[in-house]
Amino acid sequence: MTTKRQRRVAAAKNRKKKKSTRILYLLAILGSIFIVLVIFFLILFNALFPAVDKDSLRKKEKYAVTIYFSDRQERFLLPEKRYVIKEDNPARQTEEIVKALLNGSKAGLINTFPDGVEVKDVNIDRGGTASVNFNSNLKKLHPGGSAAEMITIYSLVNSITQNVDEVKRVKILVEGKETSSIKGHISTKDHFQPNKELIVKAQEGKS
Repeated sequence: MTTKRQRRVAAAKNRKKKKSTRILYLLAILGSIFIVLVIFFLILFNALFPAVDKDSLRKKEKYAVTIYFSDRQERFLLPEKRYVIKEDNPARQTEEIVKALLNGSKAGLINTFPDGVEVKDVNIDRGGTASVNFNSNLKKLHPGGSAAEMITIYSLVNSITQNVDEVKRVKILVEGKETSSIKGHISTKDHFQPNKELIVKAQEGKS
């Protein structure tokens, strides 16, 4: 039989063990709550203050290019000086030039693309052909006529080939597909070489 002293010692040990167990449980619970709170505040912080791409913070360098618009008779191309974002990738550089052309003249020249036309993407193959993909508004909104179609095509071709050394010729696509013509007058099934004979000198405008 155990003595009273032994029972008291055993009871004290048992109480101490239970107390240690409760403390461990409490610490585990508090630790779990702490982890949940940390995760919650991290998610909240990222939602309120999303990470910013360092490249987007850097001011994009621009450089001067020459793009071509039409004279009033839609017979010749007139040059206009513009500043576009400088890209390392030739396809992206070509896209920037096309966007400048689609934005229209800043010097009072005649635009060669109707409002609403957008460039969707540009691809350049190893042979130097740039395939420029427009949205369907190129065909829907273009006024048509052989002179208007010709000036649209060569304002695009000359603007690109003048400023992007990697591009030797231009192919026009609509919604990613080859199209027979813009409005039925000039075939666009093949690519186009630059035509410098259409260019006349004019005072360059600045954007």
